[in-house]
Amino acid sequence: MCRWLAYTGEPLVPATLILDAQHSVVAMAQNSPLGAETVNGDGFGFGWYPVDGGGPDAAGARHPSVFRSIEPAWNDQNLREISRAVLSPLFFAHVRAAAGPPIQQTNCHPFRHDNWLFMHNGAISGFGLFKRELVLAVDPSLYPDIEGTTDTEVLFHLALTLGLADDPIRAVGAAIRRVEEAGHAAGVQFPMQGTIAVSDGQTLWAFRYSTQGRSRTLFHSADLPTLREMYPDAERLRIFGDHAQVVVSEPLNDLPGVFLEVPESTVAVLDPDGYRHEDFLAA
Repeated sequence: MCRWLAYTGEPLVPATLILDAQHSVVAMAQNSPLGAETVNGDGFGFGWYPVDGGGPDAAGARHPSVFRSIEPAWNDQNLREISRAVLSPLFFAHVRAAAGPPIQQTNCHPFRHDNWLFMHNGAISGFGLFKRELVLAVDPSLYPDIEGTTDTEVLFHLALTLGLADDPIRAVGAAIRRVEEAGHAAGVQFPMQGTIAVSDGQTLWAFRYSTQGRSRTLFHSADLPTLREMYPDAERLRIFGDHAQVVVSEPLNDLPGVFLEVPESTVAVLDPDGYRHEDFLAA
């Protein structure tokens, strides 16, 4: 399907993870050992909240910038330039393996609305059978913002419609339940599959869920002070601040204990206080 990475913590040059890590997200685009597809070369996206510029609006929300392309991530010089030039306390990166919708910029993740970023690895099975029902459930004021043809963008706008700004966990859960209801009505046994990242620029929510209970892989890093105790000679860990946290489809390195698997039917909530897991749509 796809592979993705999200970072939150002290401001960081995104290329540190997107390009330079042992198993970076660009490396996953070429070779994804844990993915449904080995190669994810059908475009990419990079979204980041800036340290300066694009500052908070009247409500205190910080708005992200997004760069998306239909080029393979490993072959795009602009991604290399931008990811080394900016500094960000929270960013998303996504490499795509198109499962049906065409390869075009408007179908590349992450998707943005106001201060929100959203990306997904997986699929809504049989989407075409009940796409109309889901699209018509989107608030009319949000409908014009759907620019592409992916199931992910519709799911995002459903979550926005159902209260993402007020309660992200409840809204994403309600959007998925709407997908499952429509899918079951259309005769699809297992409509929802995937992992989802959502952020408002302050907190990062990472969901792992599928109707079948066999979701795509998802991991996040252990806390940095603990990792420094485990690996006192690991020079690379000194690049990161004490609050740095990474969520990723596959571990970025082979060091035992650095990445923890997010359990099935779970949302990982990552913020300046650390991380916690909550049950999500558990049976």
